[in-house]
Amino acid sequence: MTKPYDRAKRAIDLLVGGLGLVLSMPLQALLATLVRRKLGTPVLFRQPRPGKAGAVFELVKFRTMLEVDEARGLVTDEQRLTPFGAFLRSTSLDELPTLWNVVKGDMSLVGPRPLLVQYLGRYTPTQARRHEVRPGITGLAQVSGRNAIGWEAKFAKDVEYVDNRSLVLDLQIIGRTFAQVFRRHGISAADDVTMPEFMGSSEVTP
Repeated sequence: MTKPYDRAKRAIDLLVGGLGLVLSMPLQALLATLVRRKLGTPVLFRQPRPGKAGAVFELVKFRTMLEVDEARGLVTDEQRLTPFGAFLRSTSLDELPTLWNVVKGDMSLVGPRPLLVQYLGRYTPTQARRHEVRPGITGLAQVSGRNAIGWEAKFAKDVEYVDNRSLVLDLQIIGRTFAQVFRRHGISAADDVTMPEFMGSSEVTP
């Protein structure tokens, strides 16, 4: 479903995303140096993610975890996430390289978060509607609890955004994002360092 706002939204993404990418380059250079020193190489985390209509693209972020090393006991996300990596995540500084995905058109500044490719076959038809728009760096689900809410609640917020997307809603989400990053709230799910794997859910009927 295309809305009149979608064309303007893409222009805003190009302008703001491009400006943000350029202005953040000195900070990104500093962070890249710190990531290399504290976590090693590669500095960037790259992973295929599904975008609009399920088209797969390569997401780029700053690396926040050590490599898997069974000999050192580094296997789970909790074991691999360092204090520096946790700081990058809690402040969302690890997302700065993702502005490149916005400029390229893979993503938008605001939209449902791009998740794992293997989740595509696990969504209900309603949940799959989250792919009707470009995924975003931040979104309605993120400002409604981030990883502190369950998958079904997150997907419901994603679909709510798809149906109601507008400039006013995007500005509200961006404002709430800054407030949430400042509070560092909802970074992890309960009893998990990030978010447990989504294994699928059945369509709920009234």
